[in-house]
Amino acid sequence: MSSSTELVIILITLAFLSLILNINAQTDCSESSDEFFDLASARNITKCKKLTTLGAEFGWKYNVDNHTKRLQLDIILGASLQNAMGWLAWGVNPGQRPQMVGTRAIIGIRYLNGTSVIKTYNITQYTKIGCPLLPSEISDVNVSNTQVNYSATTRYMTIHASLILPQKDYTVSKLNHVWQVGHSANDVQPLMHATTLQNVDSTETLDLDTGTCVNIGHRRRHLRTVHGILNILGWGILLPIGVIIARYFRVHPFPFDQKKKNLWFYLHVSFQSVGYVLGTIGWGIGLWLGHASKYYTFRTHRILAIFIFTFATLQMLAFRLKPKDTDDYRKHWNMYHHFLGYALLATISVNIFQGIAILKPVYTWKWAYVAILGAFGVVTIAFEIYTWIKFRNDIKDKEKKNQNDIKDKEKKNQTTNQEGKPSASTTETKAP
Repeated sequence: MSSSTELVIILITLAFLSLILNINAQTDCSESSDEFFDLASARNITKCKKLTTLGAEFGWKYNVDNHTKRLQLDIILGASLQNAMGWLAWGVNPGQRPQMVGTRAIIGIRYLNGTSVIKTYNITQYTKIGCPLLPSEISDVNVSNTQVNYSATTRYMTIHASLILPQKDYTVSKLNHVWQVGHSANDVQPLMHATTLQNVDSTETLDLDTGTCVNIGHRRRHLRTVHGILNILGWGILLPIGVIIARYFRVHPFPFDQKKKNLWFYLHVSFQSVGYVLGTIGWGIGLWLGHASKYYTFRTHRILAIFIFTFATLQMLAFRLKPKDTDDYRKHWNMYHHFLGYALLATISVNIFQGIAILKPVYTWKWAYVAILGAFGVVTIAFEIYTWIKFRNDIKDKEKKNQNDIKDKEKKNQTTNQEGKPSASTTETKAP
């Protein structure tokens, strides 16, 4: 097995590690923000977790009444609002999976005048198609002790409630819950929230005992992370390294001997091949995610990805189908190959930023990729300067050598002329 194949296997294994491992979630409230921890402690809530989207934090405590077959649940949900006005929602869904339609929701609304209100709502199919969402009683869930807290300095909002749930529809091991953050309301009617990926993904199936959440949506979020890692590593890092090797390492900066004169080419092919394989796997995962999505599509990201894969495949075919050095059209093929390669690099960078904007991970992703591009820029500028200086020096050395050759030739001609010219004494001796 070649070293490049082993590298691909290792990278894929590491990327999928987060997908196949099922690790218990941290439920210690000490890991929460200070503000959330204080509010949770005041209500004797000891189990907390950071939710996967919208920067939300969730805390709970529960008790099962075996006599009445009911689940007593105290919850607290916290998240930051973008503006002084907004709303925060949490709810449970008795259906087969966590989703918006069918959710029994508790929504707290904060108004610009500083007042707040918290109500219960039934989210139905009509809500999904745009009908107004107004407060209503929840038939199968008893809600009490509702409260809203808001910090004007941090814009951090929390809602708290106590619920009694029938165990036949809501279980400790698989509780379908939904959360959401919105930015405007019309009296007691919360208006439509944003439609970003994080807003759509704000659902999970929670095990109240361990804090773990295992469902299709959770695995899909892991796949998105794997998709991003593979594409950044393959298209965004290894392919540019291969291009840099092809452009700057043919002659400079290392003078290879005759046996290693094609080492740059083998390095170029290796980096391009590994990058192409990783990028193609990431592209395939992206196609599956797009096909599996029912509620959203990212047309620009998809079109750019198809463009990248198509023309990267065309570039890879050059390893077998490129013309020979003696062919008349080799010069034109080189121009096309180089231009398409640089166009691909630009498109790849744009699409990676598109993906980061869609996924909205922590800012580390964006700035890490900016740092990678910056490093490539510094290396490229350094090699360009070195290559230009070396090129100028080679021209000067060649001109100097040509001048020296001309001088040597002139001296040689003068010496030859002097040796071939007869002396005066010889001429006089031969005179009659």
